[in-house]
Amino acid sequence: MISRSYATDTQSKSSDIAATILAASSPPQILAACDAVESFLHKHTADQTRWFFSITFPTLICKIFGFDESSSSSSAVVKSGWIDIAALSNDSQLAGRIFNLLSPTGVLLSSIVAADGLSLVKYVFPVERLPEWVRYMLQNERDSRVLSDLCPLFKNRLKEDSVKGSSFQVQLNVLEYYMFWFIYYPVCRGNSEGPQTVRVRRSKRFRLENWAYSIPGLSSTKRGAEQKNEGNLYMRLLYAYLRAYVPVGDVKAHQPYRSSLLQYSFAYDTPVVEKAEFLVNSLIHFWLVDNDFSPLPVILCKSFGVSFPFRSVLGETPPTSGLGEVVNVFVKYLNLSSIAPTDGTDQVDYTESPRWKVGGTLNAAQSRNAVPVMDSGNSWNSWIQRPLYRLILRTFLYCPVESSIKNASQVFTLWVSYLEPWTICMEEFAELDADLAKSNKSTLKEVTPSMLRGYTSSWQGFVLANYLYYSSLVMHFIGFAHKFLHTDPEVIVKMVSKVITVLTSSTELMDLIKNVDIVFHSKATGSSKSMLNALHRYVPAIREQLQDWEDGLSETDADGSFLHENWNKDLQLFSDGEDGGQKLLQLFVLRAESELQSIGGENLSQNLQCLDRLKSELCQLFGGPILQPMNTPETVQYEHLRNEIFKPRSFGNRAMVDIKYKGDWMKRPISDDEIGWLAKVLVKLSGWLNESLGLSQIESSQESPSWSYVDLSSDARSVSGPMETIKVMLCSFISFLLVLSGAGLRFMREHGFRVNLRVLASKKVVVVLLLVAAFSLLRRAFCRVG
Repeated sequence: MISRSYATDTQSKSSDIAATILAASSPPQILAACDAVESFLHKHTADQTRWFFSITFPTLICKIFGFDESSSSSSAVVKSGWIDIAALSNDSQLAGRIFNLLSPTGVLLSSIVAADGLSLVKYVFPVERLPEWVRYMLQNERDSRVLSDLCPLFKNRLKEDSVKGSSFQVQLNVLEYYMFWFIYYPVCRGNSEGPQTVRVRRSKRFRLENWAYSIPGLSSTKRGAEQKNEGNLYMRLLYAYLRAYVPVGDVKAHQPYRSSLLQYSFAYDTPVVEKAEFLVNSLIHFWLVDNDFSPLPVILCKSFGVSFPFRSVLGETPPTSGLGEVVNVFVKYLNLSSIAPTDGTDQVDYTESPRWKVGGTLNAAQSRNAVPVMDSGNSWNSWIQRPLYRLILRTFLYCPVESSIKNASQVFTLWVSYLEPWTICMEEFAELDADLAKSNKSTLKEVTPSMLRGYTSSWQGFVLANYLYYSSLVMHFIGFAHKFLHTDPEVIVKMVSKVITVLTSSTELMDLIKNVDIVFHSKATGSSKSMLNALHRYVPAIREQLQDWEDGLSETDADGSFLHENWNKDLQLFSDGEDGGQKLLQLFVLRAESELQSIGGENLSQNLQCLDRLKSELCQLFGGPILQPMNTPETVQYEHLRNEIFKPRSFGNRAMVDIKYKGDWMKRPISDDEIGWLAKVLVKLSGWLNESLGLSQIESSQESPSWSYVDLSSDARSVSGPMETIKVMLCSFISFLLVLSGAGLRFMREHGFRVNLRVLASKKVVVVLLLVAAFSLLRRAFCRVG
């Protein structure tokens, strides 16, 4: 009787706390709600908190992150949660109070772990909030059954719905449930803010000045305090969870990395590796993969007989916006595992050599993912290589021209940071952890910015394992830079210069990148003493990465791709062909100089100096001058290449620019009022007709016209009889038609007219034709009946 009464009292208190949390929308109310939660948990043991986690905890999650409990839509707008209120009010006391509540060392997470140890509560995470590729997998029963084998994140967490029968649901314990919502928060926020941030008025020149603030080395000015504090609480929590649950040492070591925070685990009996894998996998699939139409390695999918027909739904969709900053913290932290402890302790010496060692076998994590890449020293880097590459690549390829490109600037910063892991030091995380800054005060004094290490030969393994970031991704970025050069030439030039500076920052690094490119395009000589020949053993892995990491990416009729037939089949950075990096960078410098001269301004001299530095860096990268003086005959060739290279290929071996129609109407993107597949068919048919009729060739004004007159035979004067007369008249009529058609073709050639059937792909035209056909069929049917 006492136990039942006590349970009722606990249930009542849990409901009261939930009401207090629900009503908390101002800083004083939030502080009071935090006190109520902590006071309750301090007074109750783990087995007495069942009602708290059943009633109060879901409400607490909604208020912390601002989710709407009444809406199950994945695109629901994030309302003002406690984290947002703390950021907007710039209240350090409120932010600190919320951080203490949610900290891994706080009473809330301690109670959560204790509750999970007793298996008190299980939650069902909403399917509509899962990563997009997972949601599409769960729509098919067969794919749902293999999802847990394909993706370790859902192993033992995917259960068949007892109510709906064949459908599946994701069941999580308390801390896993909280972590899913924590990770989903920036995704939901980015999706809800997306439509507002992608619209830009066409009447105004769009400026990218905000890019300079987020790209290291591109601006000497600093953001205001309120801008700097934005999202700081969330990133502090993110870093605290990473530091508490994800070892940065060897995850397979018998004595894993420990800190004072690691005493809190997802469950008492859960191994450290399993806890870390859950959090890392969750971050990867919610942030990096999400709406990727090729979410998993190709070899892994083939081994399970699974295909992802998601390109028609998720294709050419940029990643969720606003994730760049949090992903940057996540990736930098994981790359700390590339640096090994050297003193036998559990702390990482960030001034020592990296732990990257290249071997010929696959490590455990890579074998599980079935991706044949080099051994990366059992670090976390092998987990994020593919999804991070595709995140950056999809951002560069699919960022809309007329949109806010803050997301692209953040991703660019992420990429540049990833290219230089040897610059990582604890100073970068000190802002996210005040205790860390204090405890490492003596270390931070020794590791000053002037003492930061550059590239050394010990980082060769990292570069080889991530070679596409230094080569193929650079080529895709060059296309991105051409695409956005007209928006703000000053910033785009600085961005290109920043990438080239990284590649040329070390002669040893530059030589390694060049040598790998050489052996990639050559055959082994058989000499074991040749340094180039020693690199040949890495070529198969790089080639497999190239095919796998760029899987599903293909040209469309309007994507502006410049890789043409070599898309995801070759490395072109050091190629001297028209699709090679040297020619494309030549063209970029010429266009940039023209753009900078046209906008002028007070900073013209400074901008031209930056362009000169870029020219110097390019000469260093390619081993000599690559630019010709302006106003030379070669300039005409570059202008021709500009029109030739940056137009997608569509018809046969001819470029789409050769099937160029008046006003470029035929090569414009598919619009909403057209039937996409029909428009593509009609464009190809129009191209074939123009080829057959000779309309693709420029008509010479001096060419003598054909069919200018008809020479009748002298036998026509001796025509006799009706049959002969009909024959002569028929021949004359046919000759007249030929003359008329010849004159028409000549007129079309002289004036640049082409056959244009794309208009028939208009939905209005198709509807009219269908209505006419239906009316004709009905009319015939009624006539037959009558």
